[in-house]
Amino acid sequence: MLTLLSLTLVAVALTSPNRLEEMTPTALLRLPLELLVLLAVVLVLPERFVRLRRLLVVTAGTLLGVVTMSKLLDVGFFQALNRPFDPMIDWRYAGSLVETVRGAAEGPLGVLLLAGAAAALLAALVLVPRAVVRVSGAALRHRTATVRLVSVLLPLWLALSLLGVRPGTLPVASRDTASYVYGQVARVPSQLRDQREFVAAAESDPMRDQPADQLLTALRGKDVVFVFVESYGRVALDDPGLSPAVDVALEDGARELTRTGFSARSGWLTSSTFGALSWLAHATLHAGLWVDTQQRYDHLVTTPRETLSSLFGRAGWRTVAAVPANTRAWPQGEFYNYDHVYDSRNIGYRGPRFGYPTMPDQFTLDAFRRLELEPRDRVPVMAEIDLISSHAPWSRTPRLVAQESVGDGSVFDGMPETLPSEADIWPDPSRVRAAYAGSIAYSLQSVFWFLSSTSDEDLVVVMLGDHQPATIVSGEDSGHDVPVTVIAADPAVMDLISGWGWDDGLRPSDEAPVWRMDAFRDEFLAAFGPEGKTVSTRASTR
Repeated sequence: MLTLLSLTLVAVALTSPNRLEEMTPTALLRLPLELLVLLAVVLVLPERFVRLRRLLVVTAGTLLGVVTMSKLLDVGFFQALNRPFDPMIDWRYAGSLVETVRGAAEGPLGVLLLAGAAAALLAALVLVPRAVVRVSGAALRHRTATVRLVSVLLPLWLALSLLGVRPGTLPVASRDTASYVYGQVARVPSQLRDQREFVAAAESDPMRDQPADQLLTALRGKDVVFVFVESYGRVALDDPGLSPAVDVALEDGARELTRTGFSARSGWLTSSTFGALSWLAHATLHAGLWVDTQQRYDHLVTTPRETLSSLFGRAGWRTVAAVPANTRAWPQGEFYNYDHVYDSRNIGYRGPRFGYPTMPDQFTLDAFRRLELEPRDRVPVMAEIDLISSHAPWSRTPRLVAQESVGDGSVFDGMPETLPSEADIWPDPSRVRAAYAGSIAYSLQSVFWFLSSTSDEDLVVVMLGDHQPATIVSGEDSGHDVPVTVIAADPAVMDLISGWGWDDGLRPSDEAPVWRMDAFRDEFLAAFGPEGKTVSTRASTR
């Protein structure tokens, strides 16, 4: 029985796909070429090569264990980020993943989820190699029967392969693991070459030589705020199952903006990430480079590349960031060269956590208004504000409170306990989608509430999503597009971006331009520079 279980485990490890939607019974009931070749080699080797045989079996088992672990990680990465696990880069996300899970699922649930994931990966590394050793030993003990079986199955595999027999989407004659290993190894040279090219591009920034008095001249005297709305992707506007709640928030917001004298124009940006890893999108927008991996990000922050924040700082603005998700010092904050960084420790919040979000978006925006926009005798402010109430798992979304009662956040005491938790939402995918739409609506309402509560007529807001939500909401192959909107009370600001071709209002149409997110920096600098023009980076749209 143990040998049979080992054989089943080896076969499943060899034939299992690396995407959850392909993991069907027919996908696992296939004939793996790699197992037949291993058994043939083990049986052919003479007895005097017992050490070589043992080394071969152990090496094959270890390799299959690593591949199985990699496939399991692929499944998770496809579900969260819509891409496979990259062994050269993605191990760097381990710490961030642990923090996110523990923040989103507090207490024993978070520990249980992490322990389950660790146990699955450990089982792949331990049980699969032991299963390969046991199956090989059984084949040697029953040499005659195994030789006959392999002699039949190898020609059968060849015939099934030539005929292309497919009971489902995958062929019965499987060689998936060999192809998978080859693909992983073959892409290493191109990744190394790509990284060298990226570093060279990061270090040769033409904006570094731009005189300070020639930067952002059309925005002098104005406060400029870049607001990232977590997980605000195109699916929130295009999916009929999600858009009604978001549309209501946008329609109410449009009426409020008109009442207070603001106008807006909107388009689309293609984000460099999907489902998570927001900092890659932030770096892409700021630096004007396509930062789609942690490796690129780690290299970027060691270069002298100019960012929007550093350029505003050189031009005379006070630069600040509000990063409420941070619970400790920001290691890469120095790269952005902000004059001040607000995080969960120093922004003055005294209320409860709402799961992963350390504070409601309404408080973050109100604190920024009080701390940076209300003081007299100040210089203009450029800020990045990261809103996190719409961060997965989209549970415990706060309710708006009256402006005068926001204060230090104590007004929110007791509110999280009255809101749906992860346990209420996640057993049902339809509830997850509804919770996502509700969280996006809340974050947008918070932005419009902030705009209506300020008397700053020289305020310019760039509001955008950082990435699409995970596939449980977005679905498969939903793309990387996110909405982007420029909001201002001064008509001259809108006139300067008229050449962009963006749609009037808060909701971009399907025909609105789609730029890659790395095109935005230089387009923005050109539009609000001394000549007020557009640049050729728009050619890098999809």
